Amino acid sequence: MAHRSVHETIPPSIHSVARSGATMMRAASAALMPLVEARALLLALAGPVPSEAIPLSDAPGHVCAEPVLAPRDVPERRRASRDGYAVAATELGGASPYAPVRLLATPFWVEAGDDLPDGTDAVLPPEGLEGRDAVSDVFVHEGVRERADDVSSGDVVVASGERIASRHVLALALCALSEIRVRRPRVTLIVTGAPGPEALSAFLTAAIAREGGTARTVAVADSEDAIAAAILDTDAHAILVLGGTGFGRTDRSAAGLSRAGRILAHGIALRPGETSGIGVAGGRPVILVPGSPEAAMAVFLTLGRPLMTALSGGVPPISRRARLRRKIASGIGLSEVVFGRHGAGEVEPLGSADLPLRGLIRADAAVLVPPEREGYPEGTEVEVLDL
Repeated sequence: MAHRSVHETIPPSIHSVARSGATMMRAASAALMPLVEARALLLALAGPVPSEAIPLSDAPGHVCAEPVLAPRDVPERRRASRDGYAVAATELGGASPYAPVRLLATPFWVEAGDDLPDGTDAVLPPEGLEGRDAVSDVFVHEGVRERADDVSSGDVVVASGERIASRHVLALALCALSEIRVRRPRVTLIVTGAPGPEALSAFLTAAIAREGGTARTVAVADSEDAIAAAILDTDAHAILVLGGTGFGRTDRSAAGLSRAGRILAHGIALRPGETSGIGVAGGRPVILVPGSPEAAMAVFLTLGRPLMTALSGGVPPISRRARLRRKIASGIGLSEVVFGRHGAGEVEPLGSADLPLRGLIRADAAVLVPPEREGYPEGTEVEVLDL
């Protein structure tokens, strides 16, 4: 499908609004910008935000800003990994209930996590000792965690750009670290239109948080001036305008963005989400998000999530592949997000545009059909995006 470059002059009748508040008009022949081009333009506006230190308890879900190196060995000396008696394994010499070995002295009792006394190298289970007699033997290092078995000083515990998980918090705490530097993008979510967009703000706030960002919601009237003022009155790293992205008489989001900054595209070859748009205001990237649930999810998946990754300096998630349980039919010329249900190496397509809420509730994955394809036959192995 042919399209205009954003660097070409756009006729006033297309992607424009009269300052008097007249209805925004779009020529029927106006081309939609391909998704891949729109995403490239959007990401060109985004770079990693400044880092900040946060407590470990707040770290999961955020993106690590710089490599975190272990400041010391863990453990720092030989340590018991189970309860029992600290012994020198060679002194037990094949002990068994039928051939007990009398020890010179009752060995020290240790709890899991205790440092072993000097001269010991194993932990004998409680049932392995009767009085001073060992009735079972142990191997050297059995029941023991040696120095630096867990982490060596200088090891990379969390890599730069890695999303922090609870397992990382455990490792950092064991390394006696109490905070970590992350990149936490701030997003202003401007909500206009009713009632759908207002209900969707909770979804977008949660989606932004899942990507390691924070969202501040601002509800505004359906007016060009109000939307423009909200776009300009923010210290956020990015802006999402939810609702009012179409070309109806009450749709003012693109007009507000045009007044506050510059529209790079209004109308993207994405289904659902054809009325979405991108732009820039005050040096900040802006996404116009349609007010229908399925379109909002598709736009955040294809534009919002990559933007959050760029702002946080994160590594793009590794895609999964699964076989289609049923065929997908799609139209040429549009990138289409097909929502689905993933399980047992397969994905069941549920629908795309106009998918009822009950279908969206079931969906936990999506397949992005490129514009040059008419879909995929049943059984095709496809790339699956997690929702």
